[in-house]
Amino acid sequence: MIGSAIMTPLYYAVSAILLGWHWVFEHVPNLSDGWTWALSIVGLTVTIRALLIPLFVKQIKSSRNMQLLQPKIKELQKKYGHDRERLTQEQMKLWKETGTNPFASCLPLLAQMPIFFALFRTIDQAAKNGAEGKKGFLSGADADSIQSALWLGGKISDTFMNTDHWETRVVAIILVVAMCATQFLTQRQLMAKNMPEDALTGPYAQQQKLLLYILPFVFAISGVIFPLGVLIYWVTSNLWTMGQQFYVIRNNPVPNTPAFRAKQLRDAAKGKDKKKDGTGGSSVEVVEEAPQPARQQPKRQSRSQRTKKKGGR
Repeated sequence: MIGSAIMTPLYYAVSAILLGWHWVFEHVPNLSDGWTWALSIVGLTVTIRALLIPLFVKQIKSSRNMQLLQPKIKELQKKYGHDRERLTQEQMKLWKETGTNPFASCLPLLAQMPIFFALFRTIDQAAKNGAEGKKGFLSGADADSIQSALWLGGKISDTFMNTDHWETRVVAIILVVAMCATQFLTQRQLMAKNMPEDALTGPYAQQQKLLLYILPFVFAISGVIFPLGVLIYWVTSNLWTMGQQFYVIRNNPVPNTPAFRAKQLRDAAKGKDKKKDGTGGSSVEVVEEAPQPARQQPKRQSRSQRTKKKGGR
């Protein structure tokens, strides 16, 4: 009962966005039903991820603070390591003073999960029951269209496990590999470029390393039961995360990280470029000469003074 009360509004929200994008793409000439639904799922993903940008900003700020706080957390561990209750209290106090939420890094993922399950159920029920399995704003014709839509030779509504079509299985394997690879590369990008050296040995770093290898493995195992349409959603979402994170790391890196030093070099290069003249793309640097001291003029003397001076020699 509670689950239905939560999921039913999501079915309507997901189906509304999906049908909105479907209406856009069905007006594109020579686009098959499979491509129309696949691109509609991509559009749904982009819409959802755009709405989640505020949560992503909180995630970035929290992750950044957690990395910068690692030296202080290590000091607390040395000081209160024998008293876990006091250590927890001091860590909570430190997080509160700095406005850091250690669980904020999970917010975008947690926010996506209900939407993910709503999309999964929408496609899965349409695949199994056709018009009788419609969800939200989907009509019987929409459900039948999803059930029969072919994309790259595979059925969007089928999974690797429940099909006899080798085309569907090939597409499913490619999408599962892409899903795992993008997840791994995104996490690897964060650890390799945007984490200080002293943060690579703390408990937060161990958590990140664990996620680096565990999440792709989990996705690989669970991906074989996802319909192709859901795999399209997840791969697109991972690509969005990768690009979004690349932009943040490049333009607002954590201090004392490889990405921060790379940004300093780029800024220094830009500073040098600003000192170059603009004639024909020349790279001649403008050198400012130091001002020369003004030459002191001899003091003007009268004739009697000059005669007296000569006579005194």
